[in-house]
Amino acid sequence: MSNELLNSDNNSSTESVVKTTNLSGHGEYVIICEHASNHIPVKYNNLGLSDDDIKQHIAWDPGALAVAQQLSKQLDAPLVEQCVSRLVYDCNRPPEAWNAMPFQSEIFEIPGNANLSQEERENRINNVYKPFKEAVTACLDKKTNDSHKPVIITVHSFTPVYKGQKRDVEIGFLHDKDNRFAEQLIQSFAAETSNYVLRLNEPYAPVDGVTHTLTEHALPRGLMNVMLEIRNDLIADQDTQDNMASILVKAIRNAKEALDNKQNQFASTTKQTSLGN
Repeated sequence: MSNELLNSDNNSSTESVVKTTNLSGHGEYVIICEHASNHIPVKYNNLGLSDDDIKQHIAWDPGALAVAQQLSKQLDAPLVEQCVSRLVYDCNRPPEAWNAMPFQSEIFEIPGNANLSQEERENRINNVYKPFKEAVTACLDKKTNDSHKPVIITVHSFTPVYKGQKRDVEIGFLHDKDNRFAEQLIQSFAAETSNYVLRLNEPYAPVDGVTHTLTEHALPRGLMNVMLEIRNDLIADQDTQDNMASILVKAIRNAKEALDNKQNQFASTTKQTSLGN
Protein backbone atom coordinates (compact mmCIF):
# COMPACT_ATOMS: atom_id res chain seq x y z
CA MET A 1 0.00 0.00 0.00
CA SER A 2 1.19 3.49 -0.79
CA ASN A 3 0.80 6.38 1.62
CA GLU A 4 0.62 10.06 0.86
CA LEU A 5 0.67 12.81 3.47
CA LEU A 6 -0.27 16.35 2.52
CA ASN A 7 0.87 19.14 4.81
CA SER A 8 -1.00 22.34 5.55
CA ASP A 9 1.82 24.35 3.95
CA ASN A 10 5.19 23.76 2.31
CA ASN A 11 7.02 23.33 5.61
CA SER A 12 7.73 19.63 5.99
CA SER A 13 7.52 19.93 9.78
CA THR A 14 3.93 21.15 9.64
CA GLU A 15 1.39 18.70 10.98
CA SER A 16 -0.40 16.78 8.25
CA VAL A 17 -4.04 17.65 7.74
CA VAL A 18 -4.92 14.86 5.29
CA LYS A 19 -3.70 11.35 4.67
CA THR A 20 -4.29 9.17 1.62
CA THR A 21 -3.76 5.43 1.96
CA ASN A 22 -3.73 2.71 -0.72
CA LEU A 23 -3.91 5.21 -3.55
CA SER A 24 -3.05 2.46 -6.03
CA GLY A 25 -5.79 0.11 -4.79
CA HIS A 26 -7.60 -1.69 -7.60
CA GLY A 27 -11.06 -1.73 -6.03
CA GLU A 28 -13.88 0.20 -7.68
CA TYR A 29 -14.42 2.45 -4.67
CA VAL A 30 -12.97 5.49 -2.94
CA ILE A 31 -13.41 5.65 0.84
CA ILE A 32 -13.47 9.03 2.58
CA CYS A 33 -13.46 9.74 6.32
CA GLU A 34 -13.76 13.46 7.00
CA HIS A 35 -14.14 13.19 10.79
CA ALA A 36 -11.44 10.60 11.39
CA SER A 37 -9.47 12.44 14.08
CA ASN A 38 -10.01 14.57 17.18
CA HIS A 39 -6.49 15.98 16.95
CA ILE A 40 -6.22 19.74 17.47
CA PRO A 41 -2.81 21.24 16.65
CA VAL A 42 -1.04 22.82 19.60
CA LYS A 43 -1.31 26.34 18.17
CA TYR A 44 -5.10 26.25 18.66
CA ASN A 45 -4.81 25.56 22.41
CA ASN A 46 -7.63 22.96 22.32
CA LEU A 47 -9.92 25.74 21.03
CA GLY A 48 -10.56 26.54 24.68
CA LEU A 49 -11.98 23.06 25.42
CA SER A 50 -10.91 20.54 28.03
CA ASP A 51 -9.20 17.26 27.15
CA ASP A 52 -12.40 15.44 28.12
CA ASP A 53 -14.40 17.64 25.75
CA ILE A 54 -12.06 16.76 22.88
CA LYS A 55 -12.77 13.07 23.45
CA GLN A 56 -16.47 13.66 22.81
CA HIS A 57 -18.29 13.19 19.53
CA ILE A 58 -18.25 16.95 18.92
CA ALA A 59 -14.56 16.74 17.94
CA TRP A 60 -14.67 13.65 15.68
CA ASP A 61 -16.61 10.51 14.71
CA PRO A 62 -15.49 7.76 17.10
CA GLY A 63 -15.05 4.39 15.39
CA ALA A 64 -15.51 5.76 11.89
CA LEU A 65 -11.85 5.63 10.87
CA ALA A 66 -11.44 2.02 12.01
CA VAL A 67 -14.42 0.97 9.87
CA ALA A 68 -13.17 3.06 6.94
CA GLN A 69 -9.74 1.44 7.19
CA GLN A 70 -11.28 -2.02 7.06
CA LEU A 71 -13.39 -1.06 4.03
CA SER A 72 -10.26 0.27 2.34
CA LYS A 73 -8.36 -2.93 3.07
CA GLN A 74 -11.08 -5.43 2.16
CA LEU A 75 -12.28 -3.55 -0.93
CA ASP A 76 -8.70 -2.66 -1.96
CA ALA A 77 -9.79 0.95 -2.21
CA PRO A 78 -8.03 4.27 -1.58
CA LEU A 79 -8.84 5.96 1.73
CA VAL A 80 -8.69 9.72 2.24
CA GLU A 81 -8.92 10.85 5.87
CA GLN A 82 -8.91 14.21 7.60
CA CYS A 83 -6.17 14.25 10.25
CA VAL A 84 -7.33 17.19 12.35
CA SER A 85 -10.53 17.69 14.31
CA ARG A 86 -13.61 18.89 12.51
CA LEU A 87 -13.74 21.65 15.13
CA VAL A 88 -10.70 23.22 13.48
CA TYR A 89 -12.35 22.84 10.08
CA ASP A 90 -15.06 20.39 9.06
CA CYS A 91 -14.04 19.19 5.61
CA ASN A 92 -17.59 17.99 4.95
CA ARG A 93 -18.70 21.63 4.89
CA PRO A 94 -18.05 24.33 2.27
CA PRO A 95 -16.12 27.44 3.34
CA GLU A 96 -19.26 29.58 3.38
CA ALA A 97 -21.04 27.33 5.91
CA TRP A 98 -21.10 28.72 9.46
CA ASN A 99 -20.47 25.26 10.91
CA ALA A 100 -17.35 24.68 8.82
CA MET A 101 -15.69 26.23 11.88
CA PRO A 102 -18.49 25.89 14.44
CA PHE A 103 -18.74 28.18 17.44
CA GLN A 104 -21.20 25.67 18.91
CA SER A 105 -21.55 21.92 18.47
CA GLU A 106 -24.58 20.22 20.01
CA ILE A 107 -24.67 21.66 23.58
CA PHE A 108 -20.97 22.59 23.61
CA GLU A 109 -19.71 26.10 22.98
CA ILE A 110 -16.36 26.23 21.16
CA PRO A 111 -14.54 29.30 22.57
CA GLY A 112 -11.68 29.12 20.08
CA ASN A 113 -14.13 29.44 17.18
CA ALA A 114 -16.08 32.42 18.55
CA ASN A 115 -15.78 35.65 16.60
CA LEU A 116 -13.19 34.35 14.16
CA SER A 117 -11.62 37.02 11.99
CA GLN A 118 -11.86 36.70 8.23
CA GLU A 119 -8.09 36.28 8.17
CA GLU A 120 -8.27 33.29 10.51
CA ARG A 121 -11.14 31.76 8.54
CA GLU A 122 -9.15 32.10 5.34
CA ASN A 123 -6.13 30.58 7.05
CA ARG A 124 -8.05 27.45 8.03
CA ILE A 125 -9.69 27.20 4.62
CA ASN A 126 -6.30 27.37 2.92
CA ASN A 127 -4.47 25.11 5.38
CA VAL A 128 -7.11 22.44 6.08
CA TYR A 129 -10.03 22.45 3.65
CA LYS A 130 -8.16 23.05 0.42
CA PRO A 131 -5.47 20.38 0.98
CA PHE A 132 -8.22 17.88 1.84
CA LYS A 133 -10.25 18.82 -1.22
CA GLU A 134 -7.16 18.59 -3.42
CA ALA A 135 -6.32 15.14 -2.01
CA VAL A 136 -9.80 13.83 -2.79
CA THR A 137 -9.67 15.36 -6.27
CA ALA A 138 -6.25 13.84 -6.97
CA CYS A 139 -7.46 10.44 -5.80
CA LEU A 140 -10.54 10.59 -8.01
CA ASP A 141 -8.52 11.83 -10.98
CA LYS A 142 -6.30 8.78 -10.65
CA LYS A 143 -9.21 6.35 -10.20
CA THR A 144 -11.63 7.73 -12.80
CA ASN A 145 -11.41 7.25 -16.53
CA ASP A 146 -13.69 6.26 -19.40
CA SER A 147 -14.02 2.67 -18.22
CA HIS A 148 -13.71 3.09 -14.46
CA LYS A 149 -16.09 5.15 -12.36
CA PRO A 150 -15.50 4.41 -8.67
CA VAL A 151 -18.23 4.58 -6.06
CA ILE A 152 -17.59 7.24 -3.39
CA ILE A 153 -18.30 6.02 0.15
CA THR A 154 -17.94 8.41 3.07
CA VAL A 155 -17.89 6.93 6.58
CA HIS A 156 -19.26 8.69 9.66
CA SER A 157 -20.58 7.87 13.09
CA PHE A 158 -23.20 9.61 15.21
CA THR A 159 -24.03 9.83 18.88
CA PRO A 160 -26.93 7.73 20.30
CA VAL A 161 -28.31 10.75 22.18
CA TYR A 162 -28.42 14.19 20.58
CA LYS A 163 -29.46 17.23 22.59
CA GLY A 164 -31.09 14.93 25.11
CA GLN A 165 -33.08 12.97 22.52
CA LYS A 166 -32.44 9.26 21.97
CA ARG A 167 -32.04 8.23 18.36
CA ASP A 168 -33.72 5.05 17.20
CA VAL A 169 -31.94 4.74 13.87
CA GLU A 170 -28.75 2.67 14.05
CA ILE A 171 -27.33 2.97 10.54
CA GLY A 172 -28.16 5.71 8.08
CA PHE A 173 -27.59 5.57 4.34
CA LEU A 174 -27.47 9.16 3.14
CA HIS A 175 -27.68 10.55 -0.36
CA ASP A 176 -28.18 13.85 -2.13
CA LYS A 177 -29.66 14.07 -5.62
CA ASP A 178 -28.19 10.74 -6.70
CA ASN A 179 -29.96 8.03 -4.68
CA ARG A 180 -28.87 5.02 -6.73
CA PHE A 181 -26.25 3.50 -4.47
CA ALA A 182 -27.82 4.45 -1.14
CA GLU A 183 -31.15 2.84 -2.01
CA GLN A 184 -29.53 -0.31 -3.34
CA LEU A 185 -27.07 -0.54 -0.46
CA ILE A 186 -29.73 -0.35 2.24
CA GLN A 187 -31.49 -3.26 0.55
CA SER A 188 -28.29 -5.26 0.27
CA PHE A 189 -27.40 -4.56 3.91
CA ALA A 190 -30.87 -5.64 5.07
CA ALA A 191 -30.43 -8.88 3.13
CA GLU A 192 -27.25 -9.61 5.11
CA THR A 193 -28.71 -9.03 8.59
CA SER A 194 -31.88 -7.91 10.35
CA ASN A 195 -30.05 -6.89 13.53
CA TYR A 196 -30.03 -3.15 12.85
CA VAL A 197 -32.53 -0.34 12.37
CA LEU A 198 -31.73 1.07 8.92
CA ARG A 199 -32.96 4.35 7.45
CA LEU A 200 -32.41 6.46 4.35
CA ASN A 201 -31.31 10.05 5.03
CA GLU A 202 -31.42 9.67 8.80
CA PRO A 203 -30.31 10.86 11.30
CA TYR A 204 -29.28 13.59 8.86
CA ALA A 205 -30.41 14.62 5.40
CA PRO A 206 -29.22 17.03 2.68
CA VAL A 207 -31.22 19.83 4.30
CA ASP A 208 -28.83 19.57 7.27
CA GLY A 209 -25.90 20.47 5.04
CA VAL A 210 -24.09 17.16 5.54
CA THR A 211 -23.65 16.04 1.92
CA HIS A 212 -20.96 18.49 0.83
CA THR A 213 -18.41 15.82 -0.09
CA LEU A 214 -20.99 14.07 -2.25
CA THR A 215 -22.13 17.23 -4.02
CA GLU A 216 -18.59 18.55 -4.43
CA HIS A 217 -16.92 15.39 -5.71
CA ALA A 218 -19.44 12.71 -6.69
CA LEU A 219 -22.28 14.52 -8.43
CA PRO A 220 -20.17 16.58 -10.88
CA ARG A 221 -18.40 13.41 -12.02
CA GLY A 222 -21.58 11.33 -12.20
CA LEU A 223 -20.18 8.89 -9.64
CA MET A 224 -22.46 6.73 -7.53
CA ASN A 225 -22.10 7.54 -3.86
CA VAL A 226 -23.35 7.07 -0.32
CA MET A 227 -22.67 8.63 3.07
CA LEU A 228 -22.71 6.07 5.88
CA GLU A 229 -23.78 7.15 9.37
CA ILE A 230 -23.24 4.46 12.01
CA ARG A 231 -24.34 4.92 15.62
CA ASN A 232 -21.06 5.06 17.49
CA ASP A 233 -22.03 2.68 20.30
CA LEU A 234 -22.26 -0.02 17.61
CA ILE A 235 -18.59 0.41 16.62
CA ALA A 236 -17.03 1.13 20.01
CA ASP A 237 -14.29 -1.52 19.93
CA GLN A 238 -12.29 -3.57 17.45
CA ASP A 239 -14.66 -6.55 17.43
CA THR A 240 -17.74 -4.45 16.64
CA GLN A 241 -15.81 -2.36 14.14
CA ASP A 242 -14.57 -5.46 12.32
CA ASN A 243 -18.05 -7.00 12.36
CA MET A 244 -19.67 -3.87 10.96
CA ALA A 245 -17.04 -3.57 8.25
CA SER A 246 -17.48 -7.21 7.29
CA ILE A 247 -21.24 -6.79 6.81
CA LEU A 248 -20.75 -3.54 4.93
CA VAL A 249 -18.20 -5.05 2.56
CA LYS A 250 -20.58 -7.84 1.55
CA ALA A 251 -23.47 -5.40 1.15
CA ILE A 252 -21.38 -2.91 -0.83
CA ARG A 253 -20.19 -5.58 -3.25
CA ASN A 254 -23.69 -6.95 -3.70
CA ALA A 255 -25.13 -3.47 -4.23
CA LYS A 256 -22.49 -2.66 -6.85
CA GLU A 257 -23.10 -5.96 -8.64
CA ALA A 258 -26.87 -5.43 -8.65
CA LEU A 259 -26.54 -1.92 -10.09
CA ASP A 260 -23.99 -3.05 -12.68
CA ASN A 261 -26.38 -5.81 -13.79
CA LYS A 262 -29.23 -3.31 -14.12
CA GLN A 263 -27.00 -1.02 -16.17
CA ASN A 264 -25.89 -3.86 -18.43
CA GLN A 265 -29.49 -4.98 -18.95
CA PHE A 266 -30.51 -1.43 -19.81
CA ALA A 267 -27.62 -1.07 -22.25
CA SER A 268 -28.47 -4.39 -23.90
CA THR A 269 -32.15 -3.47 -24.25
CA THR A 270 -31.26 -0.06 -25.66
CA LYS A 271 -28.92 -1.64 -28.19
CA GLN A 272 -31.53 -4.18 -29.30
CA THR A 273 -34.14 -1.45 -29.68
CA SER A 274 -31.72 0.64 -31.72
CA LEU A 275 -30.91 -2.28 -34.01
CA GLY A 276 -34.59 -3.04 -34.40
CA ASN A 277 -35.20 0.44 -35.78
